[in-house]
Amino acid sequence: MRKLMVMFMDHARKGDTEELQQFLEHGFPVNAQDEEGNSALMLAAYHGHAETVQALIERGADVDLPNARNQPPISGALFKGEDAVVRVLRAAGADLDSGVPTAREAAEMFGKTDLLE
Repeated sequence: MRKLMVMFMDHARKGDTEELQQFLEHGFPVNAQDEEGNSALMLAAYHGHAETVQALIERGADVDLPNARNQPPISGALFKGEDAVVRVLRAAGADLDSGVPTAREAAEMFGKTDLLE
């Protein structure tokens, strides 16, 4: 299972949407988390893959699932300056007040409050 988890998360980091969908079609859990608590959605968001983020959301990924440090995907996307990902997560209803930092706090820190309006 560990090897499959590593492969799944690597596909998320790279934005390999089709490969991720194949995992999911074969029953891999969309909200699986690695040893650091990162979900595929978190890794795709952090690495700027808006299309992959959208595909994971369509397959039931939890847009608010935090990692082990209580960081939600939207805060990671704000930190990395991934505006397109932030827009996708906002459209999917991401909670702007959960986690540390919250999306609102991250947006303020990085001058991106306009993305949350």
